[in-house]
Amino acid sequence: MKTATGFTLISNGQLFDGTGTPLVPNAALVIENGHIRYAGPAAGAPAVPPDARRIDARGGTIMPGLIEAHFHATYFNVEKLEDLDIKYPVEYVSLQAGVNCRLALECGYTSARSGGCLFNCDVWLKTAIENDLIPGPRLATSGREICSAGGLMDWNPEFRKIGMDGLVFCINGVEDARKAVRALVKDGVEWVKTYPTGDAAWPDQNDHHTLCMTFDEMYAVVATAHNHKLKVTGHCRATEGIKNALRAGYDAVEHATFIDDEGLDLLLKRDVPVVPGLYFEQASVVRGKEFNLPQRVIDGHQETLEGGAASYRRIIKAGGRLGMGGDYGFGWNPHGDYAKELSFFVSYVGLDPLTVLKCATKTGAEILGRSHEIGTLELGKLADVLVVEGDPVKNISLLEDRKNILAVLQGGVLKAGKLAPRTEVPMPKIRE
Repeated sequence: MKTATGFTLISNGQLFDGTGTPLVPNAALVIENGHIRYAGPAAGAPAVPPDARRIDARGGTIMPGLIEAHFHATYFNVEKLEDLDIKYPVEYVSLQAGVNCRLALECGYTSARSGGCLFNCDVWLKTAIENDLIPGPRLATSGREICSAGGLMDWNPEFRKIGMDGLVFCINGVEDARKAVRALVKDGVEWVKTYPTGDAAWPDQNDHHTLCMTFDEMYAVVATAHNHKLKVTGHCRATEGIKNALRAGYDAVEHATFIDDEGLDLLLKRDVPVVPGLYFEQASVVRGKEFNLPQRVIDGHQETLEGGAASYRRIIKAGGRLGMGGDYGFGWNPHGDYAKELSFFVSYVGLDPLTVLKCATKTGAEILGRSHEIGTLELGKLADVLVVEGDPVKNISLLEDRKNILAVLQGGVLKAGKLAPRTEVPMPKIRE
């Protein structure tokens, strides 16, 4: 991905640098050749050349680009589970994914970690984004996911005689687990996503208290992945599934919904981050009937919502880490609503906005393994910057509306927002 050349000065706004320090009023951000040279009070900013690009924050907020830590680029607002694996061919899924990547960037998300991706599309999306072929967030990839045969993601009955190769590897035992990871190694992913537990979405076979992988399978995934320098995460709602993941050596846990005291101790001891994806549960409860979700499923999501909120309060209070993001791409929880997760953690979970914003920037970068480059506005880091009209610390919900996004920069290049130049697609030359 190209970085900007020359200087850019962003001024006339307050600064949230993502580190957890107090906001700086009347601040300035100086960018030189795509990297941050200065972030602090405007009075102390170094002089910039006369030809420097100048961005007026209009009294709003200058902050790091947001990071979506559980991004399903290939989920295109599906309404049924089977929509994910048999409804669309890879060609159409790829086009949908490109649209979702552009939308995420326009919403202020300059980076994202894949939470699973059909057909290994995210590896090639990353390549296209890094080569400036399409706009989108910097991606950490995970490709196809791993679940046990008969587990949460293996919903096609045997009589259909079809596999799930586009979506997941269905494993039976440790040898299958190793084989699946080795296939992902060849695909070029960075994260291995697994399904140790079930979910409220499938109460008859694999509900949110069901274990779907054995510890031996989980350990085989971790050992093989770590040998190839890949990281491992997993969809973990059930209490024992969370603890199995932590004991097996997982590098992150998705959801960690029903964590107990022992699980919390394991989490803190290893300093493993959690990505909740909680607003998905709220959307499932509120809009479930609209999409014909059975009442039993809605009730399960309500239990998950309440249990998850309690767990995340405990994790933050104990000094644990949360990343923000989760499961956008369903009809009732569509792409573009990413920042609703942030608002929900303030309004429902009860976290303060500064904590939530830090989770959505600094912690997100740590989860991606790129905290040395992005996530905070500090000297020498890439200038991935979001400029917002208004004060998200006082009203975090303003991040939900793209109309409030003034500027989105990646490496100092202005990519989106109201101040971004409109791009025209050149007409092809016609040979006469």
